[in-house]
Amino acid sequence: MMIGDFMANKVELRARLAFWQDALQKLRKAYLALLDGGVQSYRLDDMEITRLNISTLNKRIEEAEAKVDELTALLEVQRPRRAVGVLPRDW
Repeated sequence: MMIGDFMANKVELRARLAFWQDALQKLRKAYLALLDGGVQSYRLDDMEITRLNISTLNKRIEEAEAKVDELTALLEVQRPRRAVGVLPRDW
């Protein structure tokens, strides 16, 4: 992998991170709306969530948090790792 490829990958990683952060924000908003009791159901894009399936919503939040953590960790890496060989010697 060349340094230019790595930079292109960083751009893609940033785009994915922004996507998952936005999704996580929406999921948390839906969870809080249902939890506070202000609504009986919440519409999130093409999915309708009720208090009865709030556990499913909680799992989706955990999955989104894991994705955000994973992408953040990948972005914190300065450059790709190099393979290093060790030559054992018998003095």
